[in-house]
Amino acid sequence: MSRSKPTTEPPGETAVTKPASRRVSKGRAAREQVDEIFSQWQAERPDIDTSPVHVYGLIGRIQMQCTGFIEEALEPFGLTRGTFDVLTALRRAGAPYRLSPKQIAQSLLLSGAGLTSRLNRLEAQNFLARLPEPDDRRTLRVQLTAAGEAVINEAIPRVFEVQRSRLLPLGSEGQQRLVRELTRFAEVIDTWPAAPKGAGSNSPK
Repeated sequence: MSRSKPTTEPPGETAVTKPASRRVSKGRAAREQVDEIFSQWQAERPDIDTSPVHVYGLIGRIQMQCTGFIEEALEPFGLTRGTFDVLTALRRAGAPYRLSPKQIAQSLLLSGAGLTSRLNRLEAQNFLARLPEPDDRRTLRVQLTAAGEAVINEAIPRVFEVQRSRLLPLGSEGQQRLVRELTRFAEVIDTWPAAPKGAGSNSPK
């Protein structure tokens, strides 16, 4: 499949050439928004500790910002973050790039309904095909088409580059420290005892 390059600029140039003040102002704006929410809760509910707002608020805003610049990078390929994730799950599986819908859903932590809509869109774009199992025609496998393999092979380096460019200002040590702290937090969340069903929650909203 022959596709034009999504952009003529060198990889990462957009992020590198933007004025530092602009990058900093965005970061400050996000922190100021979170600080404002924190102050509002302090005023409205001074009886509770609202400090978690700082952590979860920033995580939420970072997630939204990351999704935004990834979606922008994927637009020339006709992909969204959701459909990109499906194609990468198949590509990571190795040749012949084929998985069951259940395997894809488990890999992406998706419900069956959430996956189906993505598969429908990608099939309409001829980026994947649903194939019956030879021994059980009631069971389907999802496989990259030649067009799907070509587009994901082009899109992956572009996405990794825009992600990497946003990490460069942290430096190698800063990135490693961030990974360590995020890993620790992920482990805390993963191992935290599940609340009994029907139990109330005191988590800040």
